[in-house]
Amino acid sequence: MSDQHRPARIDYARQSPALFQKFLDFSLAVAADGDIDAGISHLVDIRASQLNGCAFCLDMHVKQARMHGERELRLHHVAIWRESPLFTLPERAALAWTEALTQLAPTGVDDALFDTVREQFDARALTALTYRIMAINGWNRINVAFRSVPGTLDKRYGLDAAGLS
Repeated sequence: MSDQHRPARIDYARQSPALFQKFLDFSLAVAADGDIDAGISHLVDIRASQLNGCAFCLDMHVKQARMHGERELRLHHVAIWRESPLFTLPERAALAWTEALTQLAPTGVDDALFDTVREQFDARALTALTYRIMAINGWNRINVAFRSVPGTLDKRYGLDAAGLS
């Protein structure tokens, strides 16, 4: 049996409910902050989840993006955003920042990238974007570690309304 078809290893929310709730509260606070456009937030969540190989989060965030009106073709193009003409300058900056923070280089974040991203986001929005990337990377790591099964919480989170299965 391949790893992708094995059941989840641990129900981490049940094993550590207090920490789960605190991390969820952090993530909800980041989402409610309002300094980052919801469309950009979806793209960030999708791209980080792709890079981290998190099937559970990728499944969830694609469904959320569709439910919030994201076009299907753009969702297919997230993986190739550099070559795609479908993304705005702020979206491109957010995706580049996501990649840099998700796959940190040994030398850190390049000054040229920071300057490019800073042209698109003021200090407050860039800080909010960075917290967003921190949150999705945390969720990716725990869901990859414990092999959370994509789609298993769709009904609980209302994601079945996306009509994707």
